[in-house]
Amino acid sequence: MAVLIRNLSEDGGIIVNAIDSTDIVQKMEQLHRPSAVCTAALGRLLTAACLMSAQLKNKADSLTLRIKGDGPACGLLAKADGAGHVKGYLEEPLADLPPRADGKLNVGGVVGHTGTLTVIKDLGLKEPYVGQIALTSGEIAEDITAYYAVSEQISTVCALGVLVDKDLSVLKAGGYLLQLMPGATEEEITRLEKNVAEMKSVTSLLSAGARAQDIASLVLKSFQAQILDTTHYDYHCGCSEEYMRRALLSLGKKELEALRDEEDELEICCQFCGKKYHMRASDILLESDIEK
Repeated sequence: MAVLIRNLSEDGGIIVNAIDSTDIVQKMEQLHRPSAVCTAALGRLLTAACLMSAQLKNKADSLTLRIKGDGPACGLLAKADGAGHVKGYLEEPLADLPPRADGKLNVGGVVGHTGTLTVIKDLGLKEPYVGQIALTSGEIAEDITAYYAVSEQISTVCALGVLVDKDLSVLKAGGYLLQLMPGATEEEITRLEKNVAEMKSVTSLLSAGARAQDIASLVLKSFQAQILDTTHYDYHCGCSEEYMRRALLSLGKKELEALRDEEDELEICCQFCGKKYHMRASDILLESDIEK
């Protein structure tokens, strides 16, 4: 189970969320079996969803990150809630590209440099909050940073990393989200910039044995920070046969009749976990008539 820790500077001007999301990304890779670069892409997005959802106040609240890019992955989505659950999927999980010139996985290329990042926050109100920006790089961390600057006017630094082994298994994954609150001084900003500039990559730190709190402490080096709270996250789908039946019912009678006439036996595969459900369109039609 992944551990996310929230830290606050002594005067409340700086918040740092940090997470070791290795367990989450490992489980995602085992469920979806994507290419190495797609594992890194979705792993980063899942990590970002955890970091951002740490601000949710209620367990039923949720945050969804959706990227539609012009890269071969086409699109990817991650959803996290206030109870510490996160899940996600790729439209084209086997999309692949050669490594970049520096030998690193070409996440920006597989996601795409042109497209949109959409953030949906469902806080139990009448309508969810929806914010959208154009992709900055497709590398995801830079796009999250840009989202906060453009849509929420919050100065933010996001760093994400996923280390994939040669056999496609996930060795390490994690990240941090640094945000300046109202009242942060120029002197504090200067110190933060120095700390961030001196830090190694997230995966390098995790590979060397660092924990989530160690990463947060490096970001807030020379600050008297306090831990606000610790949250455990896991990859959790939550799908069920009843949920799938309700999804089919929502299609409406005409669509269900078309499915029945084409092929009554239906196989429905969950996008988030790959579990398959078998149902008959005729049974769902009968159920829809009973519920009227």
